[in-house]
Amino acid sequence: MEDSGLQKRVKDLRIKKGLSQEELADKTGLSLRTIQRIEHGESVPRGDTLKRLSIALQATPDDLIDWQVQEDKNVVKILSLSQLGFLAFPLLGIIIPLAIWILKKDKTKYVDSVGKSILNFQITWTIVLFALYVFFIANMIFHLQIIPLSMLSVLLIIGGLYLYNLIMIIRNTILVNKIKSVKYIPAIRFLS
Repeated sequence: MEDSGLQKRVKDLRIKKGLSQEELADKTGLSLRTIQRIEHGESVPRGDTLKRLSIALQATPDDLIDWQVQEDKNVVKILSLSQLGFLAFPLLGIIIPLAIWILKKDKTKYVDSVGKSILNFQITWTIVLFALYVFFIANMIFHLQIIPLSMLSVLLIIGGLYLYNLIMIIRNTILVNKIKSVKYIPAIRFLS
C-alpha cells in the first residue's frame, strides 16, 4: 500500500485527542483491526470509513487526506505560455489554458488566480478580434464606409491586436517567473 501520510495523520490525531485504538474503534463503529490496518498503512479509508474517522477525530476528510496545494512555478509558467496557441488559431488561446486551469486549479498554487486572469483576457481579446473581423467584412460586403479603411490599415489593426496579445503574454510570463502578480488588461470578468 502506498504511504500517503494518511496513517500518520490518523494516528497523530488519535493520540492528540487522547484516544486509544480501541476507543477510536468504538467512536467510529469500525473494528479495532480496521483502525490498526489504517494506522499501519495496510488500508486506505474511503467513503463512509473516512467520514466516520473525520467525525470521531473532529477533523475534515481533507485534513486526513491532506490534499496539499503544491507550489510549482513551472505549471504556472506553462499555463501562461499555453496562451501562445492563439497564434495558430485564436480560440486555442482560450482552450489550452482552460484545460490546464481545470486540471490544476485546485492542486497547484497560483494556477486558479492566474488562470482566471488569463482566461478573462483571452476571451475578451478573442471577442474583440472576431468583432473586428465581422466589422471589416461587413464594411467590405455592404460598402458601409463608416470608417474608410484600406486593406493595409485593416492588416495593421489586426496585426497590432496580435502583437499586443503577444506582449501581454511575454510580460506576464516574466512576472510569473519572478513570482509577482500578473495583470492582463483589458479583460472583462467572465470568471471571478
